[in-house]
Amino acid sequence: MTEVQKYDLIEKFEDVEIRLYHSVVKAEVEINSNYEDASSLGFRPLVNYISQNNIAMTAPVLQEQKGKNSWLVSFIMPSDAKKDKLPKPQNSNVSLQQIEQHYAAAILVKGFTTVKKIKEKEEKLKTILKKNNIKYIDPIRVARFDPPWKPGFLRHNEVIIKINYER
Repeated sequence: MTEVQKYDLIEKFEDVEIRLYHSVVKAEVEINSNYEDASSLGFRPLVNYISQNNIAMTAPVLQEQKGKNSWLVSFIMPSDAKKDKLPKPQNSNVSLQQIEQHYAAAILVKGFTTVKKIKEKEEKLKTILKKNNIKYIDPIRVARFDPPWKPGFLRHNEVIIKINYER
């Protein structure tokens, strides 16, 4: 079974989950393209990295906007991975990043993650957070949990945004 990025569920209201994400390492690649193409263009070098180094695939695959037409596509490394113990990527476009423990808010996206659907969920998530006096830190990240061959109606995806959380 595929390992899923670990977090603690802190609170749930409306359609939003407040989570405390554990510290992880991610392998990422920056892709200069539109949203739809960036996902597939970023996937191949990341799959090559984990395949060449016998690293297990985890979920989700993350995508976040870096610039107008620039996207970071990333794989979370297995939870026991340490950045200084992972093999250096042979592809200079792939980098390893340590992500520290942080709070984030997540909202479910069913089906395919189209630009329109992601924007709608982002707006809904930010509206709910504002209503609940929770400050968020852009950008959002899109989390995809399923393989490409899974039918759209069965897919589980999320829009996630880092937050300042104090309760």
